[in-house]
Amino acid sequence: MLIVQKYGGTSMGSVERIHNVAQRVLESVKLGHQVVVVVSAMSGETDRLLEFGKNFSHNPNKREMDRIVSTGELISSAALSMALERYGHRAISLSGKEAGILTSSHFQNAVIQSIDTKRITDLLEKNYIVVIAGFQGADIQGETTTLGRGGSDLSAVALAGALKAHLCEIYTDVDGVYTTDPRIEEKAQKITQISYDEMLELASMGAKVLLNRSVELAKKLSVKLVTRNSFNHSEGTLIVAEKDFKGERMETPIVSGIALDKNQARVSMEGVEDRPGIAAEIFGALAEYRINVDMIVQTIGRDGKTDLDFTIVKTQIEETKQALKPFLAQMDSIDYDENIAKVSIVGVGMKSHSGVASIAFKALAKDNINIMMISTSEIKISVLIDIKYAELAVRTLHAVYQLDQ
Repeated sequence: MLIVQKYGGTSMGSVERIHNVAQRVLESVKLGHQVVVVVSAMSGETDRLLEFGKNFSHNPNKREMDRIVSTGELISSAALSMALERYGHRAISLSGKEAGILTSSHFQNAVIQSIDTKRITDLLEKNYIVVIAGFQGADIQGETTTLGRGGSDLSAVALAGALKAHLCEIYTDVDGVYTTDPRIEEKAQKITQISYDEMLELASMGAKVLLNRSVELAKKLSVKLVTRNSFNHSEGTLIVAEKDFKGERMETPIVSGIALDKNQARVSMEGVEDRPGIAAEIFGALAEYRINVDMIVQTIGRDGKTDLDFTIVKTQIEETKQALKPFLAQMDSIDYDENIAKVSIVGVGMKSHSGVASIAFKALAKDNINIMMISTSEIKISVLIDIKYAELAVRTLHAVYQLDQ
């Protein structure tokens, strides 16, 4: 059985931890599995390399930065390969390019286009453990590219799909996916299994175990995911399609988890000209700056004017200001509020149960928490609130939906 294992920066954070990872990999080999390992750079190394590159330019060349930053994963993959050989098993490290990962030419945020698995499969047939540098690939010209935030997870999922692996195991420093952040609610429970759609919503809404790019790709390629802790042998969380749930989740819970995202800002535009096409123009300009808009509320127009509110990530405030400059003359005022947070309730059980939103709104009102904006999908309800009430809201909703039981 072929398994792809991915180990993050914390798991690879020291010489001792790399030896620990080698032992974990060999445990799978001893069970008769073929193993492909994808590794991140050692903890803190990517940030160090980014800062190193900035010493030479205030606006670093993206191609050159990719060449610098990608060395972190090359070092960790070579180190793990040597550790595996020390313990008596054949192993070889490959860069993303050597592993056949073809990407777009968007330096620092490339997209995987295809994977030529021939070299990997040839090495597996020769009884090698193949250790691949995550987070990277090469474009059609052979230029080194990196995949952006969460790129090593993306590498692992893409490789698992291309190799038709039985399982893709994502090893981190937590035991799996929880009903909410255990640092906020100590009664948070580990989720044994969760659907791609639920995990995608939780990842999009701020849960940090997996990023949504990786979950989206796993769903597309039907890759069975498991998140585990590299420092113990807990069962972890299985992430699959709803139809593949194991027996204990045949009765689907209404709510699976509560996510918190503090990296949000609200943009409030007052007195915007109320005419056909104005919204298309505004959001078109934001799209040109690659600004990801989330929640949107527009009031009913009066006297030829309307109010328009929407949310963005805090790190894109300056780009948003630039994008909206041409529209300032077409509105009375604009305000940016960073003191807000988004709390999201997620669960596939919402599809078949009514009253889920009412329960949340009553519970928040009881705690005097005002809701500024609301957005919903088939399996998610998100509310925008004052950031000072964010953690209280998480604990309140976690309790009201009995997720601590």
